[in-house]
Amino acid sequence: MNEQQLLDRIDCDPEIMVGKPVIKGTRLTVDFILNLLGHGSTIEDLLAEYEGITREDIHACLLFASQSLSNTTFLPLSAESA
Repeated sequence: MNEQQLLDRIDCDPEIMVGKPVIKGTRLTVDFILNLLGHGSTIEDLLAEYEGITREDIHACLLFASQSLSNTTFLPLSAESA
């Protein structure tokens, strides 16, 4: 599956979850899936818990996040001491 086919699995619709990116056909947001993965859930855990999503859907979330971050500029923050 190529990048565009994966990204086509992610939908942004103002009528669904206030426009947050979701796995198409669900109300599972990309950030929710990433949060679960970041807290130690495995892809297998997610597939067992959320019927109807696929391994490709989870890969699509990761790719979407990666591409979103690649288009973001980060500036280092420095704390001034008094």
